[in-house]
Amino acid sequence: MTDLIEGAPAPDFNMETPDGPVKLADFAGNALVLYFYPKDDTGGCTKEAQAFTVLIDDFQKAGAAVVGVSKDSLASHRKFQAKYGLAVTLASDPEGETVAAYGSWVEKSMYGRSYMGIDRSTFLIRDGKLARIWRKVRVPGHAEEVLGELRGL
Repeated sequence: MTDLIEGAPAPDFNMETPDGPVKLADFAGNALVLYFYPKDDTGGCTKEAQAFTVLIDDFQKAGAAVVGVSKDSLASHRKFQAKYGLAVTLASDPEGETVAAYGSWVEKSMYGRSYMGIDRSTFLIRDGKLARIWRKVRVPGHAEEVLGELRGL
């Protein structure tokens, strides 16, 4: 796991989205909320994407873009966005390079079985630096907390 600290440079990335490629440099001069989630169209992941979607206008007014990242394919992202009317950008990281760079590929455990998976985590990036890091995110109230932190910067 990569140990990232607030104030450090954000790891660079280059991923595909249903609307085309996205990279860290695209957000120069603006804030970016980069959140990692395990899988499209699952309970917690859907609620998280919906919560960010409800507040997307507020994020944009505060000068921030919101990008969700999982290892799901672009086809899966398109279906997920269409099914729930999601307004957040969803980036595909099938090889897990960005997930790993942000330390979000971790060992998990369920029913006594260990496996590797994406840790639900969020990064607020401003001027190419990690302004705030949330690990082991709990979905209820999280999007509001991130927006509050953004407004406080």
